Amino acid sequence: MDGTTLYSIGELSRRTGLPVRTIRFYSDSGVVAPTTRSPAGYRLYDLDALLRLELLRTLRELGVDLATIQRVLDRELSVAEVAAAHADAMDVQIRMLQLRRSVLRVVARRGSNPEETKLVHRLTQLSGEERRRLIDDFMDGTFGTVDAEPAVVAMVRAATPDLPDDPSSEQVAAWVELAELVGDEDFRARIRRTAMCQAAGRTLEIESEAGEELMEFTRQKVLEALESGIDPLSDRAAPVIADLVHRFAEVFARTPDTEFRDWMAQQFEEAHDPRVDRYWRLVWIVNGWQVVPNLIPVYPWLIQALRNDRDA
Repeated sequence: MDGTTLYSIGELSRRTGLPVRTIRFYSDSGVVAPTTRSPAGYRLYDLDALLRLELLRTLRELGVDLATIQRVLDRELSVAEVAAAHADAMDVQIRMLQLRRSVLRVVARRGSNPEETKLVHRLTQLSGEERRRLIDDFMDGTFGTVDAEPAVVAMVRAATPDLPDDPSSEQVAAWVELAELVGDEDFRARIRRTAMCQAAGRTLEIESEAGEELMEFTRQKVLEALESGIDPLSDRAAPVIADLVHRFAEVFARTPDTEFRDWMAQQFEEAHDPRVDRYWRLVWIVNGWQVVPNLIPVYPWLIQALRNDRDA
């Protein structure tokens, strides 16, 4: 092979593996123009045309469009520039595919109906900016009043949920639930009330009167129950809650009966709303944060068990 060798379309097809009709199309489009023609009028191509065609084939296999390839062949763009741009584009496509896969797994696991499937898809299709705007609207609607405590707003904003580019199905499910939760006006009022209480550092009356030792014992027992997977409404929870009720009754000089358990539940419910605790758990999941044992909300389990245990 040398610079003076000329090739017919058939020879180019054999050398490149491209169909004759494809080479003819590229030739007619001016992407790989013939070098000359034979006396009979057939198109002939030189070595440069062969090399252009091989590069064209490679770039097409990598998904580069014909207009961009024309600019590369005309030396308006370098192969490196095109490769970098398409690598970035592929990154976006991969992230979108990963997100769709996670959505499909959520739908499959939840057995979603058509309307819920559309909702899940719509919420996850929001761009990062749109997701941030959704949370910003929640922040403004919840803490945007003139009497909002700056420390409260800072505390909630420091834990802004941010769905990653390649979320797991668990993170997608958590994000969808979170998005529905922050749009609920009743929830906004609850989290504002709870956050204000926590930011002010106020201790529940039952906590201060029970004492640090009993409260730490209670947290430890409930954490053990949570780690063992004990449902607060199950029979396995009964002895745990009965023991705690008796300990609190001794401190408060009360009878450990149903009325006292109801009183305990009401006291703990004052600053530990289950929906607010659920919000923080969802934030942990969406952000992919490690669950810190000392931050696990134990009161929702305790309240449920107290409300359920009537005969212990």
